[in-house]
Amino acid sequence: MAGLLYLCATPIGNLDDMTFRVIDTLKMVDVIAAEDTRNSIKLLNHFGIKTPMTSYHEYNRVEKAHYLIGQMQSGKSIALITDAGTPGISDPGETLVALCQEAGVTVTSLPGAAACITALTLSGLSTRRFCFEGFLPSDKKERREIVGELVNESRTMIIYEAPHHLIKTLQELYEALGERKISICRELTKKFETVMPTTLKGALTFYEENEPRGEYVLVIEGKSLEEKKEEAALSWKEMPIEEHVKLYESQGIDRKEAMKRAAKDRGIGKREVYAMLHGIHEKVLE
Repeated sequence: MAGLLYLCATPIGNLDDMTFRVIDTLKMVDVIAAEDTRNSIKLLNHFGIKTPMTSYHEYNRVEKAHYLIGQMQSGKSIALITDAGTPGISDPGETLVALCQEAGVTVTSLPGAAACITALTLSGLSTRRFCFEGFLPSDKKERREIVGELVNESRTMIIYEAPHHLIKTLQELYEALGERKISICRELTKKFETVMPTTLKGALTFYEENEPRGEYVLVIEGKSLEEKKEEAALSWKEMPIEEHVKLYESQGIDRKEAMKRAAKDRGIGKREVYAMLHGIHEKVLE
């Protein structure tokens, strides 16, 4: 009988956040795959867990995954833990999960701490719709593309950042997004936890004067739907009316309906659209 992969969430700071279920599971499995065994041994010692560990990290995530899957197919059960938080979020655990699914190995998740959700709930910003970006890419081209996509994002955005990159990231976000609300969450669940509601410009000014320390989660306000509508209206007004109407007609919409939609986009009456198209002031047939 094949073994299972257990995704075990570990504390992001406060050890009291470890769940009883995770402790019991880590004691029960045959092997614990850890992102950094030197870091994880401290956690295991704290809870009296004697289960052997093996390393599973970014640099061996594919090769080691196949080995671990072979172990599970032979009947062993394995727990996956990350340095902090829930495995599979911004770490190589996602690769192991995907390969387990391809191989038909059962995966189950033991929920617990996740810095992104903790920060979101503390941010004071909208939690109804949000997107998680993790760490922005280090590749300059890819990074520009991702930040460019965020410009029109209407959902609350969550980004992880290390202290030595924080100022650069805040500068890039401010230049791209303009002035937005942001909550800077630092050292979550730890002794010096701080949550600073501010703006992108305010955050940039603060950290240019105060050295960033600790791990950060940035929770950023999305573009308001009203602002997006206003921008869309402006873009329509810059488009020739005939091109605007033909855009709808190209989608299989008849001309009369296309004119109505163009009028709505521009915030004007359909008579005015008809007049602009024909250079006359005739009443549009109902």
